Amino acid sequence: MDLDLVPLLHWTTRAIEVFGILAIVVGIVGATVRYLRERASPSAGSDPYRTYRSSIGRAILLGLELLVAADIINTVAIEPSLESLAVLAGIVAIRTFLSFSLEVEIDGRWPWQKGSKDRADPRSG
Repeated sequence: MDLDLVPLLHWTTRAIEVFGILAIVVGIVGATVRYLRERASPSAGSDPYRTYRSSIGRAILLGLELLVAADIINTVAIEPSLESLAVLAGIVAIRTFLSFSLEVEIDGRWPWQKGSKDRADPRSG
């Protein structure tokens, strides 16, 4: 790797990691505010708890995807070694499992299953 690009790539991965963390934090704060508003003035047919869980799950999924992207850039471009590749494989495997688990929890089906959702979309009210 060209040594001139290493600092730029390092800062790029740090920025992506910060965006991943911000996505999780902002998503949780936003979901909590929405949940508290819906609990204060419930509307007919809404399930604030289900909407809250779904919103938090989506924020975590987005954050995890950004963090995995940063890890991939860091491993491939900055520290290309067998040891760092093995660590990356473990991290990606764990985060992929978490992502699938969250998606099943949110949608009620595996990501690769086609068709309509078994549960109604909580955002459709």
